Amino acid sequence: MTTAPVNGYRLVSALFLRLLGAIYLIAFASLGVQVEGLIGSQGIMPISARLAEMAATTGSVRYVQLPTLFWLNASDPALIGATILGCLAALLIIFDRCSRAALIAAFILYLSLFHACHPFLNFQWDILLLESGFLAIFLTPQSRVVILLFRWLLFRLRFMSGLSKLSIGDPAWSNLTALDTYFEVQPLPNPVAWYVHQFPEWLLRVGTGGTLFVELLVPFMMFLPRRWRFAAAWITIFWQLLIILTSNHNWINFLTIVLCLFLFDDRALQRVLPTGIATRLAWQPAPANSTAALRRVAVGVMATFILVTSTLKIYELATLHKFTGTTGTVLNYALTYSIANKYHIFPTMTTERIELELLGSHDGKEWQPYRFKYKPDRLDERPQFIIPHQPRLDWQMWFVTLHPRHMPWFAHFLMALLDNSPTATSLLQHNPFADNPPRHIRVEAYRYNFTDSAEREQTGNWWRREALGPFSPLPWVTQPDPQAIPAP
Repeated sequence: MTTAPVNGYRLVSALFLRLLGAIYLIAFASLGVQVEGLIGSQGIMPISARLAEMAATTGSVRYVQLPTLFWLNASDPALIGATILGCLAALLIIFDRCSRAALIAAFILYLSLFHACHPFLNFQWDILLLESGFLAIFLTPQSRVVILLFRWLLFRLRFMSGLSKLSIGDPAWSNLTALDTYFEVQPLPNPVAWYVHQFPEWLLRVGTGGTLFVELLVPFMMFLPRRWRFAAAWITIFWQLLIILTSNHNWINFLTIVLCLFLFDDRALQRVLPTGIATRLAWQPAPANSTAALRRVAVGVMATFILVTSTLKIYELATLHKFTGTTGTVLNYALTYSIANKYHIFPTMTTERIELELLGSHDGKEWQPYRFKYKPDRLDERPQFIIPHQPRLDWQMWFVTLHPRHMPWFAHFLMALLDNSPTATSLLQHNPFADNPPRHIRVEAYRYNFTDSAEREQTGNWWRREALGPFSPLPWVTQPDPQAIPAP
């Protein structure tokens, strides 16, 4: 039995693909238990209604502007089936069975779900998984160009995240106060976040400065000689592990760590992997065939397109200039297919945490609260570790009070509660109206803050909250009274 090659990236590529398959498996499985409640026929935003509206407004162009397999079938079994097929494709990638076909299938399925599940599947980790999955289709043991494109992807992810923090101009980053509130106001804190929030102010400032250093300067080390690349990889991995420890950001930090593999080479991995594992993972040289030249041409075209479009997006981010015309159209299509994305993670920081409490009533006098699975609710409830799972509803609730563009789906959600949709309410921890739907829904806003050490010791609470009153613009939603509707 031969050992893994000393030089090159066969071992790196093989290990990357298996870990990418594991992340695909997590993503599909996490979505599979939610997809009916989010976009099913009785979900919050039924995909069939969106497709019908898109077809009516865009005609035949709809297939290009909204690339999804659900144009063929948007039924609930089709949605569930897509996530199951995605899991099967991920398993094939993990076990290196028909990997190329499985990579193509996984990309197409996740792209279809990405567009179908808008706005619930429209985040940085989703587009990062898609772009990583697209590049992986072209990855071979000899594909040095694709290796460089993966490094370019990792560079863009890190550098653009840092660049956005400065270009947008949020003073929380320039004056190093971003972490003063981050651990408290992040979408879904974990228990460690409470403890880190108690750190002294000077240490949080150091953490903010460290974040900017890791995102703005370290990425340039990724294109330097070998030892510099290794240093960039270990610094990035260490920072991602700190984020995993203190935040619930699903799988994006794991995927970032996996992408760091391309900063190493086989010789470096052989030092840390057992010989047996390295031998089993290592790819053998692919035999020459008639498609090799065609593959090189395809990789060349893809690389040129990605380099040009992604560079233009870095320019857009740095200058806050948005391209229009033909250039803008090309950049939009790149985003549509997640081939070359714009990355910006927490470019602005919120300074307070506003949580919404949803209450239902039969008579408008006695009210009972709905309970969510993961977002802050009860004051004495310990924050949870939920990574790598991504609870889409709980995450989206964080955005409702921040921007009016999130209001449409929230209004649909309230109507789903009034209809007592079984799939929509399955996304909740507790539905107090499981047997008899409410007639009224009320939305109350609260300002949440972590307790300090003394308060938690005295009360046992992780949170304190301040009532802000009814949430506008949707403080109250009521079912129509059938008795008030005149008979035909």
